[in-house]
Amino acid sequence: MSVTVQLQRRLPLLPPHQRAALERRAKMLAWGGNAWHVVEFAIALGAGIAASSVALVGFGIDSVIEALAGGVIVWLFTGGRGASHGAERRAQQMIAASYALLVAYISVEAVRDLFGSHHPGVSWVGIGLAAFTAPTMPLLARAKRNVGRQLKSSATVSEASQNMVCAYLSIALLVGLLANALLGWWWADPVAALAIAAVAAREGVDAWRGESCDCC
Repeated sequence: MSVTVQLQRRLPLLPPHQRAALERRAKMLAWGGNAWHVVEFAIALGAGIAASSVALVGFGIDSVIEALAGGVIVWLFTGGRGASHGAERRAQQMIAASYALLVAYISVEAVRDLFGSHHPGVSWVGIGLAAFTAPTMPLLARAKRNVGRQLKSSATVSEASQNMVCAYLSIALLVGLLANALLGWWWADPVAALAIAAVAAREGVDAWRGESCDCC
């Protein structure tokens, strides 16, 4: 049984005015998150290129993919599509595809750097970005997840999980960058990137299967 069907059976139907308000909130959270992802992308990409850090560049690419996933939620709740089971499923699949893009990019670049013994430079800007993002992304994810539960939208909950992946990614990135900066462990950067890819791969599979709604 799909997550969407389980949600429908376990949660009461919402009055039209309440659903409309929740859909507006879902879109507002998606737009707000996307505004930050644009800033995040610019900082991470610039710092990553400057330091030749695949983990930082991967973090920036993740910001773009998260923005695309946020755009899927805006699409889902525009034009009356929010109540459509077909649109809900398509949204889930598009979000899962965004995870696949992230995993493919990071895995290839991290393996290449790891076996090529590429030594990234120190990036204090990247460290600051990761330290800021790690505690803030869970707050955005929690808000999106709450709205997704009330709307019975597993796609919205899946998109919230992508924000949690960003938080995990930030922690892995922070550990990798600090290990490189303080201990000279150049390999910590691509290893952190591979850890990020593993988490994203699991979340992507769950999103495709419709298993990302932890309220079920």
